[in-house]
Amino acid sequence: MPSRAQTRILPLVATADDAPELARLLPTHTPDLFRAAVREAASLLRQGELVALPTETVYGLAANALDPAAVRRIFEVKGRPSHNPIIVHVASLDQTRQCVRAWPEIAESLARAFWPGPLTLVLPRSKEIPDEVTAGGDTVGVRWPSHPLIQAVIAACGFPLAAPSANLSEQLSPTNADHVRQSLGRRIRLIVDGGQAQVGIESTVLDLSGHEPRILRPGMIHAESLLAVVGKPVRTATHDDGPLLSPGQLPRHYAPSAPLGVLAWADEADLLRQLAARRLDASSTQVLAHTVIPTGSRLGGVSVIPHDPEAFARALYAELHRCDAARPGSIVVEAVPDTTAWFAIADRLRRASA
Repeated sequence: MPSRAQTRILPLVATADDAPELARLLPTHTPDLFRAAVREAASLLRQGELVALPTETVYGLAANALDPAAVRRIFEVKGRPSHNPIIVHVASLDQTRQCVRAWPEIAESLARAFWPGPLTLVLPRSKEIPDEVTAGGDTVGVRWPSHPLIQAVIAACGFPLAAPSANLSEQLSPTNADHVRQSLGRRIRLIVDGGQAQVGIESTVLDLSGHEPRILRPGMIHAESLLAVVGKPVRTATHDDGPLLSPGQLPRHYAPSAPLGVLAWADEADLLRQLAARRLDASSTQVLAHTVIPTGSRLGGVSVIPHDPEAFARALYAELHRCDAARPGSIVVEAVPDTTAWFAIADRLRRASA
């Protein structure tokens, strides 16, 4: 595999010229529609195609995880750096064990506590998992998502799915089918609409491949919750220049098109002073606030997100998508509390503003 310095972004293979039709959007809001969507998605995936599917965290761009050519197509469509590994999604513990060559007792305990759910476990990969999934590394991230649609598709396929977020690389993750269509609608054939994602940010990634468990990417399953199962504090890893063990470790990620900043302000006048000091035009600035709410009379727009970490996470990407659609000069998000419950949200905001 190429070194970090040599890594290139693979070219996008479909454009509006050679793929003028938007992806089909399949609803799932009745039992018959749900079953039909599962059948069609599974059929395409068995043919090596890509399908956008809902999970409880964000929408994923899914391919057969055991098919190297299909996985390469994910990198091409997303413009994803080839050194950035992809999480494998499963629908049973037996399927998980097929993806890894070691399944320690701690993994069993964590899976029984948090799966299905937004926790990814990084373990030594089995020989069935191709290099394309792991970016040539010796480990693989595995997750059992809780959304019933992707569970049903995996069961119908009979193989695990490689599924990073269904968006162009580094851009905002999608939390509904329309977000996917806006980003990848002319690059894939099918998007399954499973409603709004209920977690709203990506899974916690826990590395179990070394001597001690460590968090590679924070999520809404916090260190305190992991402590209750692991039996000792779990530290958050700081990435070095070695191979990436999971997604979500690049400095810039989850970013809107407009420049994003994170600020704390005492009142609206203080916010306006800070914008002026940064030479930002207040009238073209979209503001996301949760505690000190400006009136917005001199701003491009103001959105209010609940001052609750779970509700904030659920709404964050959708609000950033909405703000970005207004084509603002900048987006400013009110700084979140410096506590464990907000740690994953602060991580996403830091990477989005890098």
